[in-house]
Amino acid sequence: MGDHVPDGREGDVSEPANEVDALDEEEGRLLFAKECRFVAGSERLEGLPPFTLPEVAFAGRSNVGKSSLLNALTNRSALARVSHTPGRTRQLNFFDLGGRLLLVDMPGYGYAEASKADIKRWQKLIDAYLSGRPTLVRVMVLVDSRHGLKATDRDLIKRLDERAVSYQVALTKSDQPKPSELEATKAKVAAELAKHPAAHPEIVATSATAGIGIAELRARLAKLAAAAPSR
Repeated sequence: MGDHVPDGREGDVSEPANEVDALDEEEGRLLFAKECRFVAGSERLEGLPPFTLPEVAFAGRSNVGKSSLLNALTNRSALARVSHTPGRTRQLNFFDLGGRLLLVDMPGYGYAEASKADIKRWQKLIDAYLSGRPTLVRVMVLVDSRHGLKATDRDLIKRLDERAVSYQVALTKSDQPKPSELEATKAKVAAELAKHPAAHPEIVATSATAGIGIAELRARLAKLAAAAPSR
């Protein structure tokens, strides 16, 4: 098991499965201290930006804390809109981080009250994006640490495996469970991911409000940006 992307993907990068150190965290801090600006948003594949920078996409169930995590990573209060209304993000939103990395905010999935037409349209967009972006180097699959993997998470993971898109799980809201409960969830998710070929083995436990795991995740994303081939 390990990172891999389809043969011929120009965004092909490799990252060893190990802990980050203080130097890695400093590289992550410096990267995420750079300007982060919105560059594109679209509900259609033809409206997406050209293939320029390596891309890391953030995906997760509605209300998993995706926008809060993006804001915490970039030290912004409103880079991505935080809403208590599930299904708020309805397009792919691209943010340029210092001319080195594109952060991609994907529509949340598993929102039961969305119309069937909306769900079908978003699903088509996401599938096309995952299959057609050679610069996509990682999908961060955000999972609520209080609940672990749900059926909709497993559906996304299956599609990522089928497309050989490298992905990594980040647990959100990890300040809320008891430490023993968090470790149990982390171990259970890790055991399940071990069966999936495109899954990165390291799981990052995060909390946007408490700052848990933010430095580690920045460091890992900085490694991806540094490893990606220049264009």
